Amino acid sequence: MRILLADRFPQAQLERLTRRGHDVRYEPDLGADDLPDAIADADVLVVRSTPVTLEAIETSQHLGLIVRAGAGTNTIDTEAASERAIYVSNVPGKNSVAVAELTMGLILALDRQIPDNVAELRNDHWHKGRFSKARGLKGRKLGIVGVGAVGTEVAVRASSFGLKILAVDRSDRDEEVSDLLADLGARLYDDLPSMLADSDIVTIHVPADPDTTGMVDRKFIDHLRDGAYLINTARGDVIVEEDLLAVLDEKDLWVATDVYSEEPEVGEGPFTSELAKHPRVYGTHHIGASTEQAQEAIAKQVIKIVDEYGDGGVKNVVNLSEPMDDTTVISIRHVDKVGVLSRVFAVLRSADINVEHMENHVFDGAKSANAVIHLHGDFDGVVNKELEDLEGVFRVGVLRSSR
Repeated sequence: MRILLADRFPQAQLERLTRRGHDVRYEPDLGADDLPDAIADADVLVVRSTPVTLEAIETSQHLGLIVRAGAGTNTIDTEAASERAIYVSNVPGKNSVAVAELTMGLILALDRQIPDNVAELRNDHWHKGRFSKARGLKGRKLGIVGVGAVGTEVAVRASSFGLKILAVDRSDRDEEVSDLLADLGARLYDDLPSMLADSDIVTIHVPADPDTTGMVDRKFIDHLRDGAYLINTARGDVIVEEDLLAVLDEKDLWVATDVYSEEPEVGEGPFTSELAKHPRVYGTHHIGASTEQAQEAIAKQVIKIVDEYGDGGVKNVVNLSEPMDDTTVISIRHVDKVGVLSRVFAVLRSADINVEHMENHVFDGAKSANAVIHLHGDFDGVVNKELEDLEGVFRVGVLRSSR
C-alpha cells in the first residue's frame, strides 16, 4: 500500500512500515494547504495535528483509510470521509499517561510558580521571599472534569501527592473507573457547579465534541472559588478565551494550558495568544502527548491498524454508523463456491432488502462457509424460503429479528 505520513513518526516504527513492503512517504512538515497536492495517490494517510479538509479528501483518488495518531479526530473532516466510504481510525488511550504527567507538572508549576522562578534567575534577580509562599498540594481538592483515560491517570497521580479527588457522579460511568474512584476515596457530586465551587484545582479532560465546545465559559468560571487553579490539557476550543481573559482581570484565578483556540499548523513559527501572554497563565506548546514513550506506543498501534486494514479488517473506526434498530440478522450456511452468495444477494435485491453488514466465515478445508448478514428491510418467511431453495445453501437461520 502507498502510505503518506504527514506528521512526525518515530524512526524505528517508520522502518517497520517500510520493511512490511509498503511504499511509505514521510513528509512530516505538510500543512492543511499542502495536503491536497500530496495525497492524490495515497491509500492510507497518517496524521497527528495536520488538518484533513474536505478539499484534501476530494482530491484523493485511492484513499481508503485515515489514521489519527492520537485520540481526537476533530481535525479531520469525518463527514466528508464517510460520504466517500473512507475509514477514519484513531489511537485512543496510548498518550494518556503523557498528558497526565504534563497535567501534574502544570499543577506543580502553578503552585510553586516555577516558570517565574526560572525567569527571574535568568534575569539575574533573586526573589526568595516572593517565591516562598506556595500553598502546597497535600490535602487540597482536585476537581476532574472528564474522568476518562486521561482523567483516571491524573487521579492516580494526584492521589499520590495527597490531593483529594473530586468528580461528578455519572450513572453511565464504566464500572472499572467507578471502582478506581472508590479506591481513591473520591468524592462524587450530583452536578458540575457544586464540584467546581468546592475545588481548589480544576483540570479539564473532556473529548472534543459539540457538547464540550465552549463549556468553560463565564458561567463555568464564575463557579470557581478565589485562588483556584484551572488546568486545560484537553482541547483549545473547550475554553471561551475571551470569557477567561475577562475573569483573569477581575478574580484571583491562575491558569495553566497546553492548548489554545487557534494554533499554528506548523511545528515552529510565529504565534500570538493573549491568553498565553497573561501574567497569571502558564502555557506550553500543545505537548501533552509528546513524550518518546507515548509516541512509540501510538506509532505501534498505528502499524497494527494499517496491518489489519491490509488484511481486510478495520480497527478503532470512529465513522461507522450504529446498527439500525430494525435490522434483521440472518445466518446462511452454504457451499464455499463462486456464485452462491451472488444468488443470495439477487434474492435480497428482488425483495428490496439492503445488506447493512456482513461477515463470511470459511471453515477448514474451504468446502463450506457461514455468512452472517445484517439486513434492513422486510425479511419474511417467503424470502427465507427462497434463500433456502438456492443451489449451494444448506440452511438459513434468523439470529435476531426486527419484526
